[in-house]
Amino acid sequence: MIELEGVPELIDPVMVAAFEGWNDAGDAASTAVAHLDREWKGEVFAALDAEDYYDFQVNRPTVWMDSGVRKITWPTTRLSVVRVGGEKPRDLVLVRGIEPSMRWRSFCNELLGFAHELGVELVVILGALLGDTPHTRPVPISGTTSDADLAQRMDLEETKYEGPTGIVGILQEACTHAGVPAVSLWAAVPHYVSQPPNPKATLALLNRLEDLIDVRIPLGELPEDARAWQVGVDQLAAEDSEVAEYVQTLEEARDTAELPEASGEAIAREFERYLRRRDGGGSPPPGGHATADGSDSASYLRDNPSAGRPKPTRPAKPETEPGTGPDTGPEADDEDSSEE
Repeated sequence: MIELEGVPELIDPVMVAAFEGWNDAGDAASTAVAHLDREWKGEVFAALDAEDYYDFQVNRPTVWMDSGVRKITWPTTRLSVVRVGGEKPRDLVLVRGIEPSMRWRSFCNELLGFAHELGVELVVILGALLGDTPHTRPVPISGTTSDADLAQRMDLEETKYEGPTGIVGILQEACTHAGVPAVSLWAAVPHYVSQPPNPKATLALLNRLEDLIDVRIPLGELPEDARAWQVGVDQLAAEDSEVAEYVQTLEEARDTAELPEASGEAIAREFERYLRRRDGGGSPPPGGHATADGSDSASYLRDNPSAGRPKPTRPAKPETEPGTGPDTGPEADDEDSSEE
């Protein structure tokens, strides 16, 4: 049994989780949870034992100096709690870490133990994958669940995905088997600009999360960062005629596919978000990556950790994968396998 000290009784708690690695293209998902933790000044109350779940040759510890004393930070997964104020206050349990290297079932069971002890009512897992989507259009966000009733009640897709999965898919299935309502929100990141950060994808995930759990999320500088990111990618793409032509092809395919819903649900959702923010008023309270077909995208693997993470000088040349296309992203967002 997990014993929690110093954690007050929570109000309608929702667990929001994200993990660096295969499920986190452009670091969009982990950055979203980090944003919530920073804006609401989260307090860490637990950390999983790194020895149990991580291969330190894959995820190496870091050494740093604190007032002349040498210290080590070990890669792990940490849990923090934040309280969202307003007319209907509620608490969020934030889970942020790295996709574990081993013992995934035990990892999920430990997180579910915390969820049970804290009275968590819903688990929302954020992820990001590489897809054939243009950077000039709104970031596609897919919400999926394994629970048919929950899918209907929250206007989500019932997952039908079959294929390779990461810890996002495993944790969602573990929640389902434990009787804990769980949802995954996936952002599609353009594969030709897959290097982190991607503030536009992070912003899109937070907007969808805001709609899902009905809380107002302070966005800080994210909207401005997202605009600057798009301007920067526009400039880089304009310098390469092949990339510019490829982006135009993606734009045409995207616009054609989404034309029927352009004036429907998407506009209504955006208007509801505007009203919520207007009515809120004042300042708010304080390896590779998954792809659209579920495969590993070796062409876009993160740089060797020991070599740092340099920013690209220009977008990579378009490299489409067999069986993928502009319309394949949403189908692959439904991670739900059960193998480690």
